[in-house]
Amino acid sequence: MEFSSKLLENAVYEMSQLPGIGKRTALRLVLHLLKRPAEQTQKLTLALEHLRNDIKFCTNCHNISDVEVCEICASPRRDRSLVCVVEDIRDVMAIENTSQYKGLYHVLGGKISPMEGVGPQDLTIAPLVDKVKKGEIKELIFALSSTMEGDTTNFYIYKQLEGLDVNTSTIARGISVGDELEYADEVTLGRSIVNRIPFVNSLKAN
Repeated sequence: MEFSSKLLENAVYEMSQLPGIGKRTALRLVLHLLKRPAEQTQKLTLALEHLRNDIKFCTNCHNISDVEVCEICASPRRDRSLVCVVEDIRDVMAIENTSQYKGLYHVLGGKISPMEGVGPQDLTIAPLVDKVKKGEIKELIFALSSTMEGDTTNFYIYKQLEGLDVNTSTIARGISVGDELEYADEVTLGRSIVNRIPFVNSLKAN
């Protein structure tokens, strides 16, 4: 793709680094921004700068937040004995949209994937185990995607919890095997949370 401007080429290149955006889509977006009033582009730039510089991660659940402790963890209406283990913020948003879950969350920040160089030490598994050891958590719900990486991560955490006084469950398989949680419809996802099963039962099914 030939460019008449190095500035345009650089902008298109940076835009194309975003997931799901190729060079042609990036070019279309950049040209659209050029056609819009300058203040709109400045607002976008400022919003991205604030996001990158000011965003925080909840000290309790590792969810993205504007403050040290996110609104979910700070809410007195939440069941603090129930913790749902998810991959990232998109899964928190998906489950919250079902209005079927009233516990807390723990965001791992990914899944164990040797092929991508992601090991247990790269995730927030150790802080999760430490929280369970404190004794306040009565049940952990594994709500990772039904993929090989998700199942591997669930099993690894399960083994780390051996000997600790906590129940483990997993969302019901209303979510198709191989599906990402964020793409499940709200009704199916909600039912999967409500109808969760003991994690050991899922091991027998495999």
